Amino acid sequence: MSDARGRPGRPGKSSFNRPAGRGGGKPAEPAPERSMDPRAEAEEPPPLPLARSVVDAAVYRGGRRIERPATLEDIYERLPGEPGTMAWIGLYRPSPAQLWEAAAQFGLHELAVEDAIVAHQRPKLERYGKTLFVVLRAARYLDEAEEVDFGEIHLFVGPEFVLTVRHSQAPDLAAVRKRLEQNPDLLALGPEAVLYAVLDAVVDGYAPVVAGLQYDIDEIETEVFGGDPKVSRRIYELSREVVEFQRAARPLLTIMAGLEAGFDKYGTDEELRRYLRDVADHATTVAERVDGLRQALTDILAVNATLVSQAQNEEMRLLAEAGHAQNNEIKKISSWAAILFAPTLVGTIYGMNFDHMPELHWVAGYPFAIILMAAVCTSLYVIFKRRGWL
Repeated sequence: MSDARGRPGRPGKSSFNRPAGRGGGKPAEPAPERSMDPRAEAEEPPPLPLARSVVDAAVYRGGRRIERPATLEDIYERLPGEPGTMAWIGLYRPSPAQLWEAAAQFGLHELAVEDAIVAHQRPKLERYGKTLFVVLRAARYLDEAEEVDFGEIHLFVGPEFVLTVRHSQAPDLAAVRKRLEQNPDLLALGPEAVLYAVLDAVVDGYAPVVAGLQYDIDEIETEVFGGDPKVSRRIYELSREVVEFQRAARPLLTIMAGLEAGFDKYGTDEELRRYLRDVADHATTVAERVDGLRQALTDILAVNATLVSQAQNEEMRLLAEAGHAQNNEIKKISSWAAILFAPTLVGTIYGMNFDHMPELHWVAGYPFAIILMAAVCTSLYVIFKRRGWL
C-alpha cells in the first residue's frame, strides 16, 4: 500500500485510455474477459441505473466527511492532493460503462477494470503502480438450506481514493463506513484504513459461517452413528459448501502476506500495521478451522462408508442364512416327497390290472408289493439321512 500523496495522472474525461492498435488509429479493444463459473451468466442480475449504482460517495479530510459530490468527476475535482484528503466511492452492480468512467477519472488499469466487470474472480491482491486492486469474497451461512452464500467485493485503493464495487447485496459496506466515520483517527490514516476495515468485516463475517458448518457437522456425526440412510447425501452436499468456503477464505492468507511484504516499501503507518496483522491472525484461524472442517467431513464420509459396508455385509449374511435355512427346508420337503412317491409308484404299477401281470395272481403278490414299498422307502430314507437332508 502506498502512502504517496501525489495525484494520479488523469486520462481523458470521456473514456479510459486504452492501448492503440498497430495502425495508430482507433484504440484497440481489450480481449473480453470470460468467467469460468458456469452459473455466472444465469445468476448475474442486470446493472442498475447510475443513480442507484453509486451507493455512497464522500470526500474525507482528517478522517471526517467534508462533502458528498454528486458525480465521479466532481469527486475527482474536489481532491486537492493535500495530505489527509481522500475519496471513498461505493458502487453496487455498476454497468461496464460506469466502471470505465471510474477508470478514466482515477487512472485504473484496464485489466483490473475487466476483472471487476466480469466478477466471479478468485480472491487476490494485485498492484498496478500506486493502485492496489483487491478481490474479496464475503460469506454468510444459510442454516435452513445448509448453504454458504457468497458475495464479492472489488476494491481499488489509490493514494487518495478508494473505490469499492459490489456485485451482491452482502456484505453491506454501509456498516463499515459508519464504523470508520465514528473513528476519525483510524479513518485519517487514509485509504489503507478503508481497506483494513473491509478486510476486517469480511473476516469477521466468516466466524458465523464456521460456527454454522461446525454445528451441522456435529449433527451429521449423530446421524451417521444413528444409521440415517440419507446422511451420505448430506455429507456430500456439505462437503461442497466447505470446499467452496475454503476457496474463499484461504487466499486471504496470501493477500495479507502480500500487504505485509509492502509495509516497509510503501511506508504503511505503524498503527495500521498492527490492525492488519490482527486481521491476518483472524484469517489464519479461519483457514485452519476450515481445513479442520474439511478433514472432519472426509473422515465422517469414510466412517459412514465403513458403517454402510458393515450394514450391507450383515444384511448379506442374514440373507445367506435365510437362504441356507430355506434350502434345508426344501431338501426336507423334497426328501419326504420322494419317499412318499415310491409306494405311490409301486401301487400305481400294480393297480393297472393287466391280464399278463403274473404278480397279480401270486399268493404272495400283496405282501411282495408291501415289502417292496417299505424297502424303497427305507432305502430313500437312509440315503437322504446320510446326506443330511433329513
